[in-house]
Amino acid sequence: MTLFEIGILLLTLGLLAALRASGRLWVGTLTVLWLLWLPTGPGAPAAIAALLPVAVLAVLVLRPDLRRQWLSRPLLTAFRNTLPPMSDTEREALEAGTVGWERELFSGRPDWQQLFDRPLSRLTPEERAFLEGPVNELCAMVDDWRVTHEDFDLPPEVWDFIKRNGFFGMIIPREYGGLAFSAEAHSRVVARIAGRSITAAVTVMVPNSLGPAKLLLHYGTDAQKAHYLPRLARGEEIPCFALTGPEAGSDAASLPDRGEVCRGQWQGEEVVGIRLNWEKRYITLGPVATVLGLAFHLYDPEHLLGEQEDLGITLALIPTDTPGIDIGNRHFPLNIAFHNGPNRGHDVFIPLDWIIGGPERAGQGWRMLMECLADGRAISLPALSTGAGMLASRATGAYAAVRKQFKLPIGRFDGVGAALAAIAGNTYLMQGARALTCSMLDQGEKPSVASAIVKYHMTERMRVLINHAMDIQGGSGICLGPRNFIGRVYQALPISITVEGANILTRNLIIFGQGAVRCHPYVHAEMEAAADPDATRALERFDAAFFGHVSLALSNAVRSLFHGLTDGWLARVPNPCGCRRQLQRLTRLSAALAWASEVAMLTLGGSLKRRERLSARLGDVLSYLYLAGAAIRWHAEHGCPEEDRPLMRWVMDDCVARSQQALHEFCRNLPLRPAGWLLRLWLLPWGTHPGPDDRLERQVADLLLAPGPARDRLTEGLYVPDGLDQPLGRLEDALRKARDAAPVLARMRRAMRKGELPKGDPEQLLDAALEAGVIDADERAAVEAAVAARREVIQVDEFPPEALKRRQA
Repeated sequence: MTLFEIGILLLTLGLLAALRASGRLWVGTLTVLWLLWLPTGPGAPAAIAALLPVAVLAVLVLRPDLRRQWLSRPLLTAFRNTLPPMSDTEREALEAGTVGWERELFSGRPDWQQLFDRPLSRLTPEERAFLEGPVNELCAMVDDWRVTHEDFDLPPEVWDFIKRNGFFGMIIPREYGGLAFSAEAHSRVVARIAGRSITAAVTVMVPNSLGPAKLLLHYGTDAQKAHYLPRLARGEEIPCFALTGPEAGSDAASLPDRGEVCRGQWQGEEVVGIRLNWEKRYITLGPVATVLGLAFHLYDPEHLLGEQEDLGITLALIPTDTPGIDIGNRHFPLNIAFHNGPNRGHDVFIPLDWIIGGPERAGQGWRMLMECLADGRAISLPALSTGAGMLASRATGAYAAVRKQFKLPIGRFDGVGAALAAIAGNTYLMQGARALTCSMLDQGEKPSVASAIVKYHMTERMRVLINHAMDIQGGSGICLGPRNFIGRVYQALPISITVEGANILTRNLIIFGQGAVRCHPYVHAEMEAAADPDATRALERFDAAFFGHVSLALSNAVRSLFHGLTDGWLARVPNPCGCRRQLQRLTRLSAALAWASEVAMLTLGGSLKRRERLSARLGDVLSYLYLAGAAIRWHAEHGCPEEDRPLMRWVMDDCVARSQQALHEFCRNLPLRPAGWLLRLWLLPWGTHPGPDDRLERQVADLLLAPGPARDRLTEGLYVPDGLDQPLGRLEDALRKARDAAPVLARMRRAMRKGELPKGDPEQLLDAALEAGVIDADERAAVEAAVAARREVIQVDEFPPEALKRRQA
C-alpha cells in the first residue's frame, strides 16, 4: 500500500471509531475498501490476507451467538477474576444515589445543551420572605465574638428565635409543621448565616442535614413521622446523629458499637428489644440533643427475629433521657462554639419499634445512610463555603480598596490583586456549583458523585480563599476581637475539611472510585452482569455492555487525539453567552478523561482501586469539568452580563489548567511507563495551559475594589448590615466614601503635576487645595469623611490584660 492508501485507511477507521459506527457499517465499509484496493498478480496473496480480519469481524457482528461463545464467555471469566473484592457495605455505598449530568462529563462527548436546558431552582415568595425576614433578624441578633469568646454558646434568646421560627424544620413537610423549603432555599439560608456566624450556621444546618428528620422522611414509619416530625419542626426536640466513634471514623462501616436482640423489661412488660452498648464522639448538637439517632451493628444471637445472626448496620432513634445513656460533655472544636461532644451507652434497652423504619429495616442502616448522605454533603458544607467566599469577597475586597500603603490602596498592588482574583474567582465557582447541585436535588436526584465533588472542592477552595483573605488583612485578620470578621472563619476551616467524609479520602477514594463505576456508561452494567447468577442472562448482558464499552473507548481514543491536536477548536458545541470556545476546551478535556480512564482500567485492572493517587487525579479532572460547567451555567442564568465575564473566564482558565496538570501527573505516574509517555503525547500534544494570566487577574480583582453590579451579584445572599456598629457595615461605608473621594484626589494629583499644588500626599494638602481653588468645601469634606472612615476600619481590637485572663467558674 502507498502512504496515501494507508492514510485513507487510517482516516476511515478513525471516522468509524469517532462516530461510533455500528458493527454492520464497519463490516460494510471495510469490505468496500478491500474491493477498491484489491490488487492482482503478486499482490493477490496480500489482498487475501487482508480479507481475513474483515471476515472475522463480519462473523463477530453478524453471528452474535458465536461471538458470545468464542469471545464474550472467556472475557466474562477474565473480567470476574480481575474485579477487586467488594464488601456489602462498599457495594451499597457505590450504588447509593443517582447520577445525571456527571454521566455526560464522563462520556467523552457531553451534550452541553442538556446543561443549559436544565432549569436552576428559584426561590418561592415564601422562601425569599424568610431570607429577608427571620434569617436577617437572626443574623442581626448574633454577636459572634460574644458567642465564641465569652458564652461559648448561642444566647438563650437566639436559641428560642431559631426554634420559634422553624429553622430546624426547613426540610420537614408542611403537614408536619415544617417549612418544606427547597434545597436552594436551604442552601441560601445556611450561606447567609455562615457569613455572620459559623456557630449559628452549623447549629441551623445540622438538623436539616444528615440526621433524624432526613432519615424519618425517607424511611420512618407513619407512627414515627407523626410523633417526631412535628416536634422537630417546632424545636421541641433537638436532634443529633451519632455515627463516628473512636474506632470508626472515615471507615464508618466498621462500627464496633453493638446491639443484640434479646428479651427485656419495657414499661413493666417483657418484650423483645435491643440491648445496646456504644461509644461515639464528634457528635454535633449531641450535648444539647433530646433525641439521638444512633448507628450500630445489630446481632440476633438467639434468632428471635429469624435465622440470620449478623443483621448488619442498623439505625435507631432514642430519647437521650433513656437509662444508660451518658451524654452532655462537650468537645471544643477550634474555638467555634457550636455544641459538639461525645456520648456513650451502657446496656441501654430499647424496643424494636425504635428502629428507624421499624423492625423490617433492621440491617439496612448503611444503605439508608448512603442514600441520605448525598443530600447533606451537597447542601450544608458547600453553602457554608459559599457564605465564607461571599464574606471574603465583599469585606476583604473593600478593605483592600480603602487600606493604603505607599500612598496607594493595597488592592492596586499586583500581588494583592492576584489574591483578590483568587477570592472572587473561587466564590463565583462556588455560587455556580452550589446552584447547579441544589437544582439536581430539587428535581428529585440524589447526586452521590456531584455531592462528593462539591463537598471536597468547595471546602478546599474555601480554605484557599480564606488564606488569601488573611494575607490581605494582615494584622487586622490576626488580632481577634469584635472588629475581626475573618479570624473565626479561618479557625474553623479544618472543621469543614474533616466532617462528612474527610477530604483526603473523599478525593482519593470516592470521587473517581464511585464516578468511574456510576458515571461510565458501561462499567456498572459490566459489573452487574458479572454478578448475575443466571449464566445465560449474565453472558448476554456482559456481551452487550462490553462491546458498547469497546465502541465508546475507540471513539474517545480517536476524539481525544483529534481534539488534543486541534485544542478542541473543531468540537461541535452550543454557544450560550458567547462561551463556545470555553465549551470546546471542556469537550476536549471530557474526551481526554474518558480515554485516560480506559487506559487506567486496561493497564491496572482491579489494582486501580489501590492506586489512590492515580484515581484522585482522574477524579480531579471530572470535578473541574463539573465545576467549570456549573460556572458557565451560572453566568447564563444571570443573563450573561458582560461585567461578570472576567469571573467566568477566570474559573474556566483555572479549571482547564488544573485539569491538564492532573492529566499530566496521571500520565507521569502510570506504572507502565511506556503507556504513560505515549498517553501524555496523545492527550497533551502541545503541553498544558498556564491558567489565568495577569491581565485577567487584574480585571477580576478590580471588580471587588469598587461598588458595582458584578460585586453585588457575586455576593448575592450575603447578610450586609446597614449600620456602622458591625465590621462589614463600616467597610461598606468606607468603600462608598472612598469612591466619592477618588475623583477629588485624582484632580488634586493632576494639579500637582501641573505645579498648581506642591508635591505630596493629597490627603495632607486639603487646605492648600481649597485655598488654590482646586477643590471646594464639599469636596474637602468628602475626602475627610473617607479618611475618617478608613481610620475606623483599619483599627484592631485591644484589651486590658485582665480581660484576657481565663474566666473564673
